[in-house]
Amino acid sequence: MPVPDEPTSPLWKRLLWMAAIWGMSVTVLGAVAWVIRTWLTE
Repeated sequence: MPVPDEPTSPLWKRLLWMAAIWGMSVTVLGAVAWVIRTWLTE
């Protein structure tokens, strides 16, 4: 819960954080899938 006296961050900053976290998770999942695929095809 945010503190009521504390100002919330602007919408663009929150959306930027969400996009950055989403991008990093997609990158990590892609890397894991690539490692598993190369490991299984050898």
